[in-house]
Amino acid sequence: MGWSDMPPLSALRAFAAYSESGSLERAGAALNVSHAAISQQLRALETHLGVPLLDRSARRMSLTAEGELLARATTDGFGQMGQVVATLRGADATRPLHVACTPGFAATWLMPRLGAFRSAHPEIELMINPNPALTDPSPGGIDIALRYGDGPWAGLDNTPLLRAPLVVVGAPSLFPDGPPEDPRALLDRPWLQELGTNEATRGMELWGISQRPSNVSHLPGNLLIEGLRDGQGIAVTTRLQVEKDLAEGRLILLYDQQDNAYYHIVTLPGVHRPPLRAFIRWLGRQAAAALAPAPNPGPPPLA
Repeated sequence: MGWSDMPPLSALRAFAAYSESGSLERAGAALNVSHAAISQQLRALETHLGVPLLDRSARRMSLTAEGELLARATTDGFGQMGQVVATLRGADATRPLHVACTPGFAATWLMPRLGAFRSAHPEIELMINPNPALTDPSPGGIDIALRYGDGPWAGLDNTPLLRAPLVVVGAPSLFPDGPPEDPRALLDRPWLQELGTNEATRGMELWGISQRPSNVSHLPGNLLIEGLRDGQGIAVTTRLQVEKDLAEGRLILLYDQQDNAYYHIVTLPGVHRPPLRAFIRWLGRQAAAALAPAPNPGPPPLA
């Protein structure tokens, strides 16, 4: 029998509910429909199959031999489907929330804030994948990628999270007289670049520099920040990754660019599982808080 010959699933489910409960009323209550709707579905099923499934000659209906045969099949079939659905739901509920981002973004923006998410959602297990490679979300794999660039990315949903203009930064000890007026004067300096990322190339293009520095060290994101603080070189990076270091004087701003690139929330299209929905809401609140102006402390108290 092909799929086109199968009875409607709703009729089979109504029959299964009746055969399990032995009552039109109880079957209707189980499926949240009236007993009349169950009766109509049963008659439609008999018409479709061309055989009687119920013996209505007595005061109390009972299954015919054909009905007993179908009842065993529907009980087994719907029972197995129910077990698989429960297993899938359970597996998805307990699977860790898998987050992909670059090491630099993880070290400087995500990790300092992640304790707040863990406090609010201790039931959600997290798996952070700090990898510079552009790894797409996939069913049963990465749930969300926090990705820098222009977007969009084909076949994926992306939502801008944080505007991320590019800056050139270095340790104050490297520039006792301040940054040079022409960015090209920096080309003979040691440069640091986050391994596997393209911010430096993009920055050079924005500043109109076609020549690349010759002395470049490629480092993971967290080591790049440490190298910058130690005065081992200068780097193009996103401002949000060095905002705290700039504010506290560990790094100085050499050049900035009002670039319109963003960090994006990248996910698969479709319905998100609850842990992912909670994480996306939390990211939105964190981004809004990062953009909010600092509160005005007001005038000092009177003596």
